Amino acid sequence: MSAPLATLPLAELAEGIRKRRLSPTALVESAAAALAAAESGPEPLNLFIAFDLERAFKRALEVEADLRDGKALSPLAGIPVAVGDNLCTTDFPTTCGSRVLHGYVSPYEATAVRRLREAGAVVLGKTNLDEFAMGSSTEHSAYGPTRNPWDRSRVAGGSSGGSAAAVAAGVVPLALGSDTGGAVRQPAAFCGVVGIRPTYGRVSRYGLVAFAPSLDQVGTLGRSVYEAAYLLQVVAGRDPLDSTSADVPVANVSVNLGEGVEGMTIGVPAEYMPDSLDPRVRALCRAALRRLEELGAEVREISLPHTAYAVPAYAVLAAAEASSSLARIDGVRFGAPVAGARSVEEVWEGTRALFGAETKRRILLGTHVLSAGRHDEIYGHAARVRGLVALDFRWAFDSGVDAVFTPTTPSPAFRLGEVVDPYAMLLSDAFTAGPALAGLPALSLPLGLADGLPVGGQLVGRPWGEPEIVRAGHALEQSLVSSPLAVPSAPAAAR
Repeated sequence: MSAPLATLPLAELAEGIRKRRLSPTALVESAAAALAAAESGPEPLNLFIAFDLERAFKRALEVEADLRDGKALSPLAGIPVAVGDNLCTTDFPTTCGSRVLHGYVSPYEATAVRRLREAGAVVLGKTNLDEFAMGSSTEHSAYGPTRNPWDRSRVAGGSSGGSAAAVAAGVVPLALGSDTGGAVRQPAAFCGVVGIRPTYGRVSRYGLVAFAPSLDQVGTLGRSVYEAAYLLQVVAGRDPLDSTSADVPVANVSVNLGEGVEGMTIGVPAEYMPDSLDPRVRALCRAALRRLEELGAEVREISLPHTAYAVPAYAVLAAAEASSSLARIDGVRFGAPVAGARSVEEVWEGTRALFGAETKRRILLGTHVLSAGRHDEIYGHAARVRGLVALDFRWAFDSGVDAVFTPTTPSPAFRLGEVVDPYAMLLSDAFTAGPALAGLPALSLPLGLADGLPVGGQLVGRPWGEPEIVRAGHALEQSLVSSPLAVPSAPAAAR
């Protein structure tokens, strides 16, 4: 069986469509075949909550008609894409992976999705995710877990596991997800694809169902740095419908892409290389740093002293905002109404009982930390720690560092059901939570394989520093394509 067309470079797909050597309907047919393969057998990947191949074919035919009419088309025209199921769409339900929103169809569309459509992309469907994006493994979806295409006994990461796995499985070349504390970057690392979290305010949050609004960002996933960055360029920009979106020019990703890393200074925080780090991840990260030096970058050790407090602060702040954000899911404004309820209280209780265990846990934690007598003691401390984490990064960049390099995750993908302790699960975001708290752009790219499982490295930039991390990521990626890194196997007990 030939490889899915979605595994070809985006530029090659776009040129094939433009020169009419490749049809958008052929791309949809290939996506359908790849999806059928992904969902076959006793352990389906479970990538999508909703998809509509008939609608996708119809949209592809419209693009083909535009081609025949000689219309100028975007490089995304006719390209199948997937979007996370917490981004509102008018033609698919938006369930956020929850029973409480089963069948809900939004009356409006997320700005990021609208911009995809305006660029001519073919939205194939809505991908699986942890319920309301609360999780690090996509095991907390009401529609079942998403499995990792590299090893179906392992998680795809989360919360945007469906989007990352759909790209890794060759169903689509590009996908959108959301990143609150690492929910695009962590599954990108686990699935061996590229994931970008933009600077807070770079992409409109309009139509992204809120989990923690001061942290949530729409992120992009692709098979290469260029592709994830190009998708970001398409959906980014000021949006009057989102008061937090910034009026900052969006850089053309292709302008500085080939400049390499010569003259750049890459900071490596000692706190992100703890003794607990999987030795295979450490080895690949150290090898990647040596490669960056060979390419002309200066690698300098730095300190981000408040790193250890990032995950606890993130846990408190995100839960507090989740408690507030999900108050609207009450069976009156949003959420499935309860048949036979005799009072408003019964409606509330019946509707909110539909939440999964992890979502309930976070709502309860958030309600507790916001309660009288606890707000200043817990929430206030977490907010101050957030400021200290941001200050650490600011000092690093003020010292002359152009980008910060870290592992993306402490280990490769773990097995389904292996991590049951909620805080242990949160530690999957140990290296991604800090940049999210600071509102910084961050990119995860594959460094290599450890016993057949992908390992990701993370590049963090200063505010609006997407061009620098994309430039560095692209240079490293191109070097790794021509000369992959080697890593020793783990002891059998660690596999």
